Amino acid sequence: MTDEFDEYGSPREDEPTPVIVSSADAIYDELRTICHHSLPGTSIPAPVAYKVLGNLKGVEYLLSQALGQLAAGLGKSLDTHDVYEYEDRDPVQSVATATDHLTRAAGLAKQLGAELAQAQNAIAGQGYRD
Repeated sequence: MTDEFDEYGSPREDEPTPVIVSSADAIYDELRTICHHSLPGTSIPAPVAYKVLGNLKGVEYLLSQALGQLAAGLGKSLDTHDVYEYEDRDPVQSVATATDHLTRAAGLAKQLGAELAQAQNAIAGQGYRD
């Protein structure tokens, strides 16, 4: 473990938050905004939903890629950091388990992207009048 993180893997107070963490926070916040603006009872015309789906279907590529790279980075961290775990767990096994889950999640992200593309295609011809 490096000096930039505490014993729990969190950035030390005097260290800046890693960009990868800030970016994940921003994605979470943006998804919360989408949820807020699509609450039950909200009217969302097809052309608006079409644009939202067009952006979200990028999940197929970007989330899958990010998860794969995160898995690879976890594996590399075993060589570049003094990794340890509490309760006598094996860090190598924990990373292998996480990598298995991340690999499955990457596959699901591809399926999610395909489903979003189909939803977008289904409403591609719709318009609306005020």
